[in-house]
Amino acid sequence: MADDPTSGTPNWSFETRQIHAGQEPDPTTGARALPIYQTTSYVFKDTEHAANLFALKEFGNIYTRIMNPTQDAVEQRIASLEGGVGALLVASGQAAETLAILNVAEAGDHVVASPSLYGGTYNLLKHTLPKFGLEVTFVDDPADPESWRAAVRPNTKLFFGETISNPKIEILDIEAVAAVAHEAGVPLIVDNTVATPYVLRPLEHGADIVVHSATKYLGGHGTTIAGVIVDGGTFDFGKDPEKFPNFNTPEESYHGLVFARDLGVGGALGANLAYILKARVQLLRDLGPAVAPFNAFLIAQGIETLSLRIDRHLENTRAVAEFLQGHEQVESVRWASLPGDDNYELAQKYTPKGSGAVLAFEIAGGVDAGRTFVESLRLHSHVANLGDVRSLAIHPATTTHSQGPDSDRLAAGVTPGLVRLAVGIEHIDDILADLEQGFTAAKGA
Repeated sequence: MADDPTSGTPNWSFETRQIHAGQEPDPTTGARALPIYQTTSYVFKDTEHAANLFALKEFGNIYTRIMNPTQDAVEQRIASLEGGVGALLVASGQAAETLAILNVAEAGDHVVASPSLYGGTYNLLKHTLPKFGLEVTFVDDPADPESWRAAVRPNTKLFFGETISNPKIEILDIEAVAAVAHEAGVPLIVDNTVATPYVLRPLEHGADIVVHSATKYLGGHGTTIAGVIVDGGTFDFGKDPEKFPNFNTPEESYHGLVFARDLGVGGALGANLAYILKARVQLLRDLGPAVAPFNAFLIAQGIETLSLRIDRHLENTRAVAEFLQGHEQVESVRWASLPGDDNYELAQKYTPKGSGAVLAFEIAGGVDAGRTFVESLRLHSHVANLGDVRSLAIHPATTTHSQGPDSDRLAAGVTPGLVRLAVGIEHIDDILADLEQGFTAAKGA
């Protein structure tokens, strides 16, 4: 195991870093657990100290909208688990995606994206960001590198996709898509929510920036809304100043600081932190989607058991996928680690532990059967969420992907009879019995 890039901790495994990375016992009290620093502001040593913090001449705590010690520990831990140089924890997964994109692209710029996306992300790219002047092209076939290459324009600033798409359950060929992005001179940003860094570390395969809805598996208990951006430090925004002017022109609000020059490759920090620091001190400062200290604490609590939970999630998901594959009322099953799946080879390459704990299946009988199935479950909770320790079920066509035309839903893989399951960590016998109860009810729909 390589050294921890955030704290220099040598040779610690993933399971150890998920507990210890980014945190030491509290220097004031000796507290072993991560303290919740429930404060808005911090006392400066003197006026020079305050001036240096505001001018970015030194780093420290100014105001909790931008930085908080509880948040900082969680950011260091997630950066360590993903193998990045830095991270930024924000108020939600949607906020993380929005800041990750706006940190690179602005009005007049162009984004290339996979259409196989969570409904909220698709809406952000299809409807909201264009209102702010961003153009977005969804590739015809996210599995084909040529489809990505054909979508590139002179004003393209980034590629975006999900490592395991929700709910289509496609595996992004990260290496192939990253190669096309870098050929075009732009970074690849990926959403790694469904996989988690325990299953897949996209930065090791060529991705440049990773986002998560930390609400899901990182938190793991359905109690906390949060999102995170992780910077791999691999993309040099100073290499093409004309393409990325926001990284290469003086920032007036910081006395002429140039992010790529002063904080990037060859800068004074010794690591390429231009992207992640710009996201914090410019976008988070000005747009304000700050994470609450208590929510940061709850995310840390979840991460401490991430590997244990994901192992159980994956064990149960495999059993559910095999059960569904053999069921007479199931027309098709989508779980990439299931032999025979169109994405099986990519799943073996990128997610050998298993392609996440989210799967989907087409139930015979279409919309009515899908609705009846979900409504008849008792153990499974009918909620618009995933990543919980509890088993969850939803009918995407009438909920998460209901906003927009049928063509958009079909592009995301949402057919009328599709049911999405987020398999929990309950006993597998109880999960399967509940699913059978749903099928029995659906048969009479």
